[in-house]
Amino acid sequence: MEELKSIMEKFAASGWDLIAVPAKQWLEGKSDKDSLVAAVNQADKECGNCGCELDPLSFI
Repeated sequence: MEELKSIMEKFAASGWDLIAVPAKQWLEGKSDKDSLVAAVNQADKECGNCGCELDPLSFI
């Protein structure tokens, strides 16, 4: 669970609203799983191979 929390913290701090907002909501216990998964999948489609530090975190 700590690894998942660490990933969500990185997403929340990314500054990219597509993943930052749902990650912050998840960390606050206010997010539903489907919204979070959809956001991560969309982020992966849009920018999943750019070479940034978030690329390997697209595991969902």
